[in-house]
Amino acid sequence: MINLLSNIKIAVPDKIFIKDPESSELGKKIIEHSILLIDEIGFDSFTFKKLGVKIESNESSIYRYFESKHKLLVYLTSWYWAWIEYRLVFATHNLSDASEQLEKSIEIVTRTIKEDTSFTHVNEIVLNRIVINEYSKSYLTKEVDTENREGYFAVYKRLINRISQMILKINPNYKFPSSLASTIIEGALHQHFLKNHFKSITDCLSEVKTSEFFVELAFKTIK
Repeated sequence: MINLLSNIKIAVPDKIFIKDPESSELGKKIIEHSILLIDEIGFDSFTFKKLGVKIESNESSIYRYFESKHKLLVYLTSWYWAWIEYRLVFATHNLSDASEQLEKSIEIVTRTIKEDTSFTHVNEIVLNRIVINEYSKSYLTKEVDTENREGYFAVYKRLINRISQMILKINPNYKFPSSLASTIIEGALHQHFLKNHFKSITDCLSEVKTSEFFVELAFKTIK
């Protein structure tokens, strides 16, 4: 099974990058060390020059893969959501009951992340911290509408749509499936942020409680 999963490629919209970083060892090195460096110093302080020093390569070599650090952040977050989607599909495809599918999906998008050894150049635990702390910077820009039309956020939107469709399987008459699905995903990031920084204003202080909260929220809302 491990050998099978190691052959899976997480697909990211190709307009985000100039050259696919998965296509070369340097590209994978850029991804691996950009995750570690953004986690260490924050996205605002992150530069391609600093990354070049870390990977012992010219700054110009990084620009052959990504036009800007913004595009790199969009790539990293898109990769993360595609990975979450892959885990969700893998975990639910044998479940025939709609309620079980939704509960398992909520558990996957809200739980604490564990490293996946199938992708050795990506530390998913560290990438999860980046998504929690920096994801909004990938779309809170003046270019968001243009980038959306070009498909930059297609994976994220597809994940929300999957959960939305599960909600409708349980209650076809529920009027707000997409709003609820996006609230679960965004809310989980927010609760993890609160757990890490503002513990006094969240009850989700463990992995179990975070998932329990969103499962209860979803099912009580739907029914």
